[in-house]
Order: sequence, then C-alpha cells, then structure tokens
Amino acid sequence: MKLTRSPILAEALPAWRAHLVMGLMLFGSAALVVRSFYLQGVNKDFLIGKGESRYERVIEISATRGRILDRHGDVLAMSTPVKSVWAIPEDARLTPAQTRELAVFLEMDARELGRKLAGARDFVYLKRQIAPDVATQIADLKLPGVHFQNEFRRYYPTGEVTSHMLGFTGAQDIGQEGIELAMEAQLAGKPGSRRVIKDRRGQIVEDVESILVPQEGKDTVLALDAKLQYLAYSQLKQAISEHKAKAGGIVVLDAKSGEVLALANLPTYNPNNRTRLSGAQLRNRAFTDTFEPGSTFKPFTIALALDKGNVRFDTPIQTAPGKLTIGTATISDAHPHGVLSVAQVIQKSSNIGAAKMALALPSEDMWKMFDSLGFGQPLKLGFPGEAGGRLRPWKRWRPIEQATMSYGHGISVTLIQLARAYQAFARDGDLLPLSLARLDTVPAVGARVFSEQTAREVRAMLEMAVQPGGTAPKAQIQGYRVAGKTGTAQKLEGGLYANKYVSAFVGFAPVSDPRLVIAVMIDEPSAGKYYGGEVAAPVFANVMSGALRTLGVTPDATLRPLQVAIAAPVKEEM
Repeated sequence: MKLTRSPILAEALPAWRAHLVMGLMLFGSAALVVRSFYLQGVNKDFLIGKGESRYERVIEISATRGRILDRHGDVLAMSTPVKSVWAIPEDARLTPAQTRELAVFLEMDARELGRKLAGARDFVYLKRQIAPDVATQIADLKLPGVHFQNEFRRYYPTGEVTSHMLGFTGAQDIGQEGIELAMEAQLAGKPGSRRVIKDRRGQIVEDVESILVPQEGKDTVLALDAKLQYLAYSQLKQAISEHKAKAGGIVVLDAKSGEVLALANLPTYNPNNRTRLSGAQLRNRAFTDTFEPGSTFKPFTIALALDKGNVRFDTPIQTAPGKLTIGTATISDAHPHGVLSVAQVIQKSSNIGAAKMALALPSEDMWKMFDSLGFGQPLKLGFPGEAGGRLRPWKRWRPIEQATMSYGHGISVTLIQLARAYQAFARDGDLLPLSLARLDTVPAVGARVFSEQTAREVRAMLEMAVQPGGTAPKAQIQGYRVAGKTGTAQKLEGGLYANKYVSAFVGFAPVSDPRLVIAVMIDEPSAGKYYGGEVAAPVFANVMSGALRTLGVTPDATLRPLQVAIAAPVKEEM
C-alpha cells in the first residue's frame, strides 16, 4: 500500500536545533552532578542533619538529687527512681477493656484516662512518678502508644516530723519549700545528656554517644538531730492536743555552737503525700509567724538596765499600788507586790517593775539593744519566707510604748529570733550566728550584747523564775538546774487585744554550763489554761530533760523531789 507523503515529514530539521537540545541536556546533567557533589561532599551536614532529625534525639540524663542527712548521718530525704507514664494519643488506640485495665494500675478514673488519650496533643503524661514494679506490670500489657520515662521521686523517711524543716520537691524534683528550696543549688546537681536513635514510636533502639556526664547533687548534712527532733515534735503535739491549741512551735539550739538541733511546728503535713494541703500546714511558723513575746522580753530590759548601771541585782523597785499611769494609759500587775528587788521583778514577772526600769533608759539605747539581739530583721539563714518581726524606730516611741515594750507588747518577733536572743544569757553575754547545717569547725566568736557580769546575774534571776515562788516551777528538771522565763500575751485582732493568748517559755540548762536553749510557743490554748508557766513550761521541761540525757550532759543538781506541787506558779502579768 502506498502511503501519502507529507511535505512536513519530508522537510529536514536544522542541525543547530539538535545541537541546542543536546547542549541543554548535557548542561542539566552537569548541573545535577555539581549539585549532588555540593550536597554530598561540600554541604553534606545539611542533609545529614535533616536525616538525623527524623530518628536521632538528644535526651537529658537527670542528675540524682543529693541526700539530706541529720548530724549523725541518718537519711532525712533521698531520691528514689520512679517511672512516669506517657502516651502518643494518635498511636494509643486502646480498647475499652485495655483503658479500664490501665486505669486500675494508674489508680485513675477510666473516663479521665479516656479523655487524656482522646486529646489532640502529640504527647500527654498519663501519670507521673509511679513505682517501678507498677511500671513493669503496665509494660507487660504491651499497650500501643504507651511509653515510660525515668524520673526521681523524693522520699522523706521521717515524714511529718521534719516536714517544715526539710520542705519538699515538686514533680521535677526541684525544691519548693524548706531546706530543699534553700539549698537547691547544692542538692540539685547538673543534668547530663546523651544522643540516641529512636523509632517512630519514641522507643530507644540504639544508644549513640554520651554528650555530657551528669554531675550528681551533693549531700547536705544538717545540724538537726533526728532523735531530738522526734522528741520535740512529739511533746509539742501532745501539748497542742491537751490544750486544744490552734498551733505551736518549738526550737532547740546548741548554746555552744548556735546549731539548730530541732525545730518543729504544728499543724504539719506529710511530705510523702501532699494532697489536700492548706497554707497553714505548710508554714514554718518558727520562721514565718510573728507574735508579741510578752514577759519573755523582761530579761532583756533588765539586762540593759544592769549594763548601764541604773540598777543592781538587789535594787528595790516600788511596784505598789499595783498600777502605773503613763499619760492616759495605765499599766497594772494582776497582784500588787509592793517593793520588789530587780531579781524579784523577773521572778514574779512584774510589768510595773519592768516598765519603771525601761522608762529610766534612753529609748535609743533600748532600740540598739533590741536591734543587736536580732529583733526587727530576718536572721538571714536563707530559709524561705523568714520574717523579721516589728521593731519601730526609737524616735517614734511614746513613753507608754517604751514601757509596754519592756514586757513584750508593741513589738513582734519570731520564735527562732527569741530562741537565739536567749543565747546572750546562756553564753555570758554574746550571740553566735545560727546554723542550719552541721558545723565541723569551731564556731566564730560571738557578738557581745551584754557584759559577762550582767549575763550571769540575769541567768541567776531566770533560775529563780523556775523555783517555787516563780512563774514556772513546772519547767524544773530532775538532776539539772534550769533557767527560763514565761510569757503570756493577748493577741491583737483588728488593732484590739482579743480574749486569745499566746503562751511561751524560753529557757536553757544546765545553768552551771548551759548546753541547750529551748523556746516553746503555744498559739491560742483553749482548754482552760493559757499561762506560759502552765502550758509551755511543761513542754520545755520534757524536751530539755530528754535532750540532756540523750546528749549525755552531766547533771549539775542534787537529785531531790521537785517542788512543783508545793507552790503553784505565780501567774505572770500580761
């Protein structure tokens, strides 16, 4: 069959066109070769990075948090390995039966778990910090999209006994309160990192290299003595219950070194289970709560008067007729005492006697004395929330205010401040800085506040206060000489004094060579008794007695029947 010839097909293409096409194809091939060489030889890091981003990850290696130990090496806080359960909702396609089974292990409501798994996020925590054995049981279920992460959880063996001192950590094992927060930098350490290969489900299939080795947190050794801490806590708890009090606190100091051997508050909480907590439970009242110290302040006023030479140990002070009018205000004693010696002003706790000595002193000198004792400013121990109390400038004092401050009204302090200030009488007139950590060296020389002679004379007066005829015979201890002072102060509410009280006692023993200073505060006792000699002094006696024997302190008094029952305590003035 003869085909019809097409003139178009018969026409020959120009030679330059073929050469152009061939040239373009060669140029394109060369460009691809150059580009390939550039990407794979010169700029290969870009492609390698893109590839590695699909499967390679740098993960953080947690540093183990340092332990908190008591002064004898007993563990008070430690971090234990736990697991956190997380999921990729898109991959976690669980049947209703699997969801219920997982909820049982996680101790969650199945509907709440279902809502988490139905979310639109790429990552969700199902539960943080579960026990390793529970994690193993969940892993055995081989649930799709459910994974685990290694973490640490803080454990406190002593529970609520040391909770206010130690504080606690959060879910990330970072300090939130107490020592855990105050010493975070030392305890936390520095996390490390390593490079791994993960599959699409987030599971590690290969460990490539270690990038940064973690620096473990350092152990912290506290001045706290676990045995004394339990003793102080248990006695305080018993007193709070017996007197139906709102709250309370106790501080035990080593008079020789300034170390805080025990510190407890109520109400408290269990740091291992912090559900349903309120602010009242979390507050370390010894540091954060201020109160009017009442008659526990009288020894400071009298010490200043002795130091200035205004009075002597036996100088008579006329307190009759039991009332003292200053301007439009009147100060009174509950019972008229007549003429009292300076020592008896402490023993009988006379407001009028203390006020008369205060009014004979320059207000600036009183302010300087209070300031040198650490009142009106935080002690700067690094403890979170530490309060400084209230000490108004001396230039603004009126005579009535100067008089009332002599017996602890119109001024506010914290319990830790009050305990430290009594060091001046236990240490022959000087004050040491307090320490929350155990001291391994000889403490620094204390700052002098009173002369040695003055401190020893006030110490003798404070010993009279716990003898029959004083305000605190219930503070006596079998075999030891004790010195201390009671305080009972009405509470201020809305600028007015209410029918609520703070009962306090601060003292030290043994008098011949003081070893411990203990301060006790009971807030709003409501079972009928509220005087410091009846409410706080017995707590002091029980704790001091047990502590001195625990520490092996040699008795300095002849063993004889205590004379508490022979003479009822004199009720201190308010």
